[in-house]
Amino acid sequence: MSVVAIVPAAGRGERLGLGLPKALALVGGLTMVARAVDGLVEGGVDHVVVAAPPGDEDTVRAALAHRAVQVVPGADDRVGSVDAALAALPAGTEVVLVHDAARCLCPPAVVRAVVDAVRAGHRAVVPATAVADTLKRTDPAGVVTATVDRRGLAAVQTPQGFDVATLRAAHERARAHRAAGEPVTATDDAGLAEAMGVSVATVPGDPRAFKVTTPLDLAMAEALVTAGPA
Repeated sequence: MSVVAIVPAAGRGERLGLGLPKALALVGGLTMVARAVDGLVEGGVDHVVVAAPPGDEDTVRAALAHRAVQVVPGADDRVGSVDAALAALPAGTEVVLVHDAARCLCPPAVVRAVVDAVRAGHRAVVPATAVADTLKRTDPAGVVTATVDRRGLAAVQTPQGFDVATLRAAHERARAHRAAGEPVTATDDAGLAEAMGVSVATVPGDPRAFKVTTPLDLAMAEALVTAGPA
């Protein structure tokens, strides 16, 4: 079990408005969590641990059908869900990925690139794409105060990859901060690694690895699946 992926799938998906956990939304007749798991396995992952909404573990297991996936109860936020899944990693884990179920169309080639970069010696790796939009900084009233130079900026995707010791240490640090009543402001696991001084490498991301958050995103994902391979 040298390459293990954690899929934090405990989000309730209010913005999708479907009345069910986001990971259980259907794209082309398959749940997003099932599609995400299939992509990870095709990309070379040996074992997957899914953090489900607490109380919905059996529903998530049923959605994964025959797939050999370990399901554990998640938490109220991403950091807590990943932390819960880390406790379930099998012995022998060397490379650990953290992947959003909502990025269910991420190509397996991106998964392989992240794993290869960690195996090459990088402690933390993220897929990234160039920022194409013009970016503005605004004040609290919504008035533009500056145009941000987008050179050198990147939009980060998942799966994010780590050597197992680095991800464990990052979450132990986050847990200690929370126990002390201090906020944890990182929005992804790479941010937790950065906060303790780890250099994060990038590999090319893919537009198909976009995050399904809104009904429009879900419609786009459905259209891509219907259209077939690019």
